[in-house]
Amino acid sequence: MSVIGIEKMEFGVEDLSTCEKFMTDFGLTPAGQDSLHRTRTFNTLSGASVVLHPHDSAELPAAFESGSTLRRMTWGVKSKVELAELRQKLAGTPGFKAISDGEIECRDPNGMTLRFIEQQQKKVVLPISPINQWGDVRRVDEASPVYDKASPINIGHVVFFVQELEATERFYCEVLGFQVSDRYTGRAVFLRAEVRGVHHNLFLLKIPNRKPGLNHVAFTVRDIHEVIGGGLAMNRHHWSTFIGPGRHPISSAYFWYVNSPTGGAFEYYTNDDYLTENWRPREMEHSVTTFTEWAVEGGIDYDTRRQIKKSETV
Repeated sequence: MSVIGIEKMEFGVEDLSTCEKFMTDFGLTPAGQDSLHRTRTFNTLSGASVVLHPHDSAELPAAFESGSTLRRMTWGVKSKVELAELRQKLAGTPGFKAISDGEIECRDPNGMTLRFIEQQQKKVVLPISPINQWGDVRRVDEASPVYDKASPINIGHVVFFVQELEATERFYCEVLGFQVSDRYTGRAVFLRAEVRGVHHNLFLLKIPNRKPGLNHVAFTVRDIHEVIGGGLAMNRHHWSTFIGPGRHPISSAYFWYVNSPTGGAFEYYTNDDYLTENWRPREMEHSVTTFTEWAVEGGIDYDTRRQIKKSETV
């Protein structure tokens, strides 16, 4: 299983300056500009990147939906040897081309352009404050942290709306070696890149009459406290919340989704399940209770630290 995680997300956006502000407010680090192609690059702590292109950039493939959206995503592969093996496996697939010896590209059945490179991200070691639970006390003479903002560690997963769910799932599992973690019957599938890994790196969601498109991109942070700190910081900067904070029972993750001018939403999350070859995928109905154990609609106001009412605007 050579694909291990997301290295880069490239967006074509209609308002470059607004999207640039969003990225810095979200906690990503500016990592360079290309004046010729008018791109802006932002990094997570691990070195995974978000690249902003003008919507009409000739450097990008065609969009799979209108407006600002994700145009190309790059996956990391374990080694040059496995990248070469993947190159042979992908030859003949739609949109296939070899950019160089170390970079290949194709298009998935949902219309998203994919690139593959040898992994480039660095290992991130951070101090993590332990939690205290009944019978398991790990934090002694130490208070839990409070964060003024979030500093995303990496790009954990992406969620797409799909029309051809079965065909798209087959491509990722049979061609790229992804594993099924869990499934909503006839509606969605959670996929992880590695046999041993986080609950999902990819979530494919089929909704009646919804064309292919981006739902959201999710960024890992240290703990629940950083999820809250990041969401509050985005409220302070006047970015609206889609939903959160909350918790997904299907992956155990705590989350906070913020509406993004790049299209879809950006999510802070933490505490997702880690699965192995011993895990058996569950199949369940898609519902409010299987998607969210609990959630705050509209977010929390930075000034009052109380839930934003529906009549309020951020």
